[in-house]
Amino acid sequence: MDVQTWTYLIVGLTFALYIGIAIWSRAGSTGEFYVAGGGVPALANGMATAADWMSAASFISMAGIISFIGYDGSVYLMGWTGGYVLLALLLAPYLRKFGKFTVPDFVGDRYYSKTARLVALICAIFISFTYVCGQMRGVGVVFSRFLSVEIEMGVIIGMTIVFFYAVLGGMKGITYTQVAQYCVLIFAFMVPAIFISLMMTGNPVPQLGFGAEVAGESVYLLDKLDGLSQDLGFASYTDGSKPMIDVFFITMALMVGTAGLPHVIIRFYTVKKVSAARTSAFWALLFIAILYTTAPAVAVFARTNLLESIPNKAYAEAPGWIKSWEKAGLIGWMDKNGDGKIQYVNGKAFEGNPDYDDSQTGKSGERVLKNTPTDSANELYVDRDIIVLANPEIAELPNWVVALVAAGGLAAALSTAAGLLLVISTSVAHDLVKKTFAPGISDKKELFIARCAAGGAVVIAGYFGIHPPGFVAEVVAFAFGLAASSFFPVIILGIFSTRMNREGAISGMVTGIVFTTAYIVYFKFINPTANTVENWWFGISPEGIGTLGMLLNFAVAFLISAFTPAPPQDVVDMVEGIREPEAEGEELVVADH
Repeated sequence: MDVQTWTYLIVGLTFALYIGIAIWSRAGSTGEFYVAGGGVPALANGMATAADWMSAASFISMAGIISFIGYDGSVYLMGWTGGYVLLALLLAPYLRKFGKFTVPDFVGDRYYSKTARLVALICAIFISFTYVCGQMRGVGVVFSRFLSVEIEMGVIIGMTIVFFYAVLGGMKGITYTQVAQYCVLIFAFMVPAIFISLMMTGNPVPQLGFGAEVAGESVYLLDKLDGLSQDLGFASYTDGSKPMIDVFFITMALMVGTAGLPHVIIRFYTVKKVSAARTSAFWALLFIAILYTTAPAVAVFARTNLLESIPNKAYAEAPGWIKSWEKAGLIGWMDKNGDGKIQYVNGKAFEGNPDYDDSQTGKSGERVLKNTPTDSANELYVDRDIIVLANPEIAELPNWVVALVAAGGLAAALSTAAGLLLVISTSVAHDLVKKTFAPGISDKKELFIARCAAGGAVVIAGYFGIHPPGFVAEVVAFAFGLAASSFFPVIILGIFSTRMNREGAISGMVTGIVFTTAYIVYFKFINPTANTVENWWFGISPEGIGTLGMLLNFAVAFLISAFTPAPPQDVVDMVEGIREPEAEGEELVVADH
């Protein structure tokens, strides 16, 4: 069977499984819709957390960005894994013992303020929408290539699937769907990695293979890749080019942003006990590590195969995967010197993303580009987000493996999108309506509002998936920066400081997220031509500015709280109470309202 038939078969089966689980686990109360009734086993919650965590950025884009920028891509590995350790040790058990539905719920009660709850609610929705647009873009990328539809149509298909099981099943349906999605995505990521590692190095363990010698050659794979990169004018793959301060700030933003992401934090409300929250954190970290330790190997395999299979090949004789991805609009070739060969060297081929003129065909049979060529000798544009998806095709693996990777990419994107949409719907229904404007509404009415909010969020997320502000990993990095600058300080101080009051918390959150958002918007939208290291403050990129926003948040919070009244005694007692060890066998029940 061809790739498309295999894709329809495997993707269709996995979608049927997800929808079946959503129907089976349909939420019947707000407790089930928001936190799955608080009764998910630790192992299942760990697997669901891993799926929730490993988004399209992890599955599709992380290895792609590492493949293109090499050593500098390590910031994503260090930040996202280190952040999860921080979350598991410092936040998750305490928030679970607090026993509320959402992060704004914690902020509102801990800081005894509806204003604080509202600010946290706005931050949660803003962060979640920033994050979810990257997931929808990932869905569109997969569908556009493997189902031969436009990216826009792919996003709409993904919206429909997510709408069904997120709105119907709530957290209960999402949790068990994510267990299935983790199994699909990790199998899809590991199978081609193992195959390619065997083919290239003779070692079946990818984590060891990318540091081994190339099969049949007396050269290490990384040394070979360095040589190929330098021969084509690219920087040495194993050398970094980012300023060290930016590496530190991006890593820290991703790390503390992880600990502040509302859709990850809420997962620890779904288990019965604080001890189960710790256990599920252990399982999640183990499941996450499988993919994260494999991603650098996949990046190296893909980059090596890419640099060996493309340069100086006649377009008419180019591998079939190039033309397939060209049709999807994610590869573009502009024959600048008219020799009919693909010149792939360092530099931009043309301005912007590929913009095709389908009214004509080039003399070599290529799609003609409307784009303005640059002065660079490079003739080829390759979208970073295709590396993992195209890797099996580049390595000439069987068609069923190619289709399996497509199903894995969809599982990764959809699992995280569902979790984020639930955060948005919960924030609107529970924190905005129930806790702020209409405290007397019934459980049934609140559940209806939550489902309507989830539906509206799907539509908005789909729009941003069609018109994203960057490639998937970049968009997600912005979400982490926003979470780092807003939520992390207010949560960590809410747990470990009895002196932090509402005035300090509110001022810190507003300062952090406004500063970080303004910096990102300026360099990415208002003046993108100035987005260079020479113009960045202290050499810190927009991806890393969340760390500076976090430091401003802490500073403002401490300063304001020092000159305003201390929290009431009952709040102090509550803070001290959530830090006390739980009683043996103690279960924490989450109410429906």
